[in-house]
Amino acid sequence: MKSLRDYSIPFTGLKLGKHQFEYVITDAFFNEFEYSLVKKADLKCQVELEKQETMMILNFHINGTIDANCDRCLAAYPQPVDIREQQVAKFSEEPLDDDEEIIVLTKNDHEIDISGLVYEYINVALPLITVCSDEGNTPYCDKETLESINKLSANIEQDEQPDPRWDALKKFK
Repeated sequence: MKSLRDYSIPFTGLKLGKHQFEYVITDAFFNEFEYSLVKKADLKCQVELEKQETMMILNFHINGTIDANCDRCLAAYPQPVDIREQQVAKFSEEPLDDDEEIIVLTKNDHEIDISGLVYEYINVALPLITVCSDEGNTPYCDKETLESINKLSANIEQDEQPDPRWDALKKFK
């Protein structure tokens, strides 16, 4: 948790207006999260904090690459990401009406920890099916595995014989 301490922004001494913060997100960041989907990454996170009288608006821009495994050939490849998100934090002593979109900061809070937000934004940005952009034509692709998959799928298509029981339904077209 020590490395996540770097992702806390002390806001009590900041003047009203916009402030810029930059972070480099590497493997050490994801090692702090026990069941992280991402293990290796080379990301740059830019945070623009706009402090107002009653709230703060945090604009995130995260870009770079994440090491992913192709779901087709199982080879590791760099998955590019470009994430833009916004988070609102309100100064209040009372909890808001079940609104999980807004962070509530009390007078006892002096800093805001953005590590959980950054982690969530990156994991949500990962595609459900990870395949490289130009399958079979990148230096990362496992060409042997792709050839084996293509041979097997061609054999399956050739072996399939139409079931004669369905012929009667073809008349209804």
